[in-house]
Amino acid sequence: MSAGLNRAELLRRGVVITGLVPGRVGTPPDGDLAFLRLLVGVELLAADFQGRARAAGRLRPAASALLKQLSADDAAHYDGLAVLLTGAGVTPATPDDIDFSYPARAFGTEHATLALGAQLAALSLGAYLGAVAQVATPELRLPLGQIAANEAQHVSALAQLLGRPPVGRAFAPALSIGAVSAQLDRYES
Repeated sequence: MSAGLNRAELLRRGVVITGLVPGRVGTPPDGDLAFLRLLVGVELLAADFQGRARAAGRLRPAASALLKQLSADDAAHYDGLAVLLTGAGVTPATPDDIDFSYPARAFGTEHATLALGAQLAALSLGAYLGAVAQVATPELRLPLGQIAANEAQHVSALAQLLGRPPVGRAFAPALSIGAVSAQLDRYES
């Protein structure tokens, strides 16, 4: 996100941070800020994965087009989270701040790539659901819930490409901040 990104630009990109105007709400407590920083890490991992997956050249057009859409969604999620953090006086991490690594052969075939993408989408969904359940600032819950809804769509779309049922469990698991952090550690080099 550029430092000059304003509300109009966010709306143009499809980001709606309903009910939360930085500066009008007190600074969220440290625990909420920690969750927002962790979610930025989740979005950076998703963006890195999607870029590498498309660059590997193993995806058919439908899969590549889906990852392009997921990438646009995740960029909007990142931008929204960055606005929330900067509004609280916190500088969000950027792609230059984290180096990611992946299992051997993660991008060797379309199936392997999409399977890893499905795992990362489930991580993202669980992270956002955990954040919705655990943040103390009520104004954060709606935007985090909106992103969780979109992440559920990502899980469904990837499942379909893998030949799996598009509708999963009736109650998707929410992940604690510790569980999300532990899973992110697996991909940081």
